[in-house]
Amino acid sequence: MACIEFDGVAHSYLRHPKKEQDFAIKTLSNVWEDGGAYALLGPSGCGKTTLLNIISGLIAPTKGRVLYDGRDVTALPPEKRNIAQVFQFPVLYDTMTVYENLAFPLKNRRVGKKEIEHRVLEIAEILDLTDCLGQKAAGLAADAKQKISLGRGLVRSDVAAILFDEPLTVIDPHLKWHLRRKLKEIHERLALTLIYVTHDQMEALTFAEKVVVMYEGEIVQTGTPEDLFETPEHKFVGYFIGSPGMNFLDCRIEGNQAFIDGLAVELDGKTADAARKAKGRFEVGIRPKYLEIAAGPGRNALRAEVKNVEDLGSYKIATLLLNGNTLHARLPEDAPVPAGRIWAVFPPQKIKLYADGRLVQ
Repeated sequence: MACIEFDGVAHSYLRHPKKEQDFAIKTLSNVWEDGGAYALLGPSGCGKTTLLNIISGLIAPTKGRVLYDGRDVTALPPEKRNIAQVFQFPVLYDTMTVYENLAFPLKNRRVGKKEIEHRVLEIAEILDLTDCLGQKAAGLAADAKQKISLGRGLVRSDVAAILFDEPLTVIDPHLKWHLRRKLKEIHERLALTLIYVTHDQMEALTFAEKVVVMYEGEIVQTGTPEDLFETPEHKFVGYFIGSPGMNFLDCRIEGNQAFIDGLAVELDGKTADAARKAKGRFEVGIRPKYLEIAAGPGRNALRAEVKNVEDLGSYKIATLLLNGNTLHARLPEDAPVPAGRIWAVFPPQKIKLYADGRLVQ
């Protein structure tokens, strides 16, 4: 395994990039620690696969250096980097048996027969492939084929890192949870460096120890799932993480208060102090989970109207209108269904303040 570092890496698919918009990957300096389980999360087109291919050596960056354990590997091809990469669609040999597919990467490196057998049987057991080791890969279901593809990456004990590019896209939804759990078990058991690309926040948050959120070619935040939910450092993280995402409202700041269309809510002391030093377009952000609904007025309560309520089984989502702004509030399963005019309560300790899309802190 290896510690992987980006030192001022940027990449453009244009031959002569001139401005920032020409770069698919903006200038990044980032570290993936040895033995960590990371998810690269973001929407399609944000640069996740490009970043992964720079790590593996399939793409040489336009600028900057890629370091493995402090060694500059920027100019090295993939085969010299000792990387295993698992793609969106299974890459295997249909005419070979499951055993032969799993053994192939080791045979190519002239690993001894006993070591091959040991590694193949170990990975087959982890992935629940033991019973089909003698079967041809061609006759297996899509999820089994993808498990073989995962196994071909995992079977090598000498890799610097294993990179996954949306490996569960072709898997039926009811099998995705099972495979995510398997990957988590593998990481805990083998202490591998895993970097997993996905646009699915559920996959990222349930698999990774740390999630790297990308937006328009930039890494806008790296943190634990709890960090991303509780303290989104960028407006996009607040919007993208959570279902529904964070509520945002334009505001102006006066003292320790935020004014939303002339209606005041009090900020906590730390946020108010930070706001005095910040500049830009201010917005209040609050998670639907923390936006409360009350029948009467109170501290930080603003008059709003209930537009509709969706019952999602284990909880309810109320859609509110506040002076023309749409808000969402998440209510417990047994909460009474509100209707008509109510009060939307903004707990000061749960309010986040953003200036030009960045968290004020």
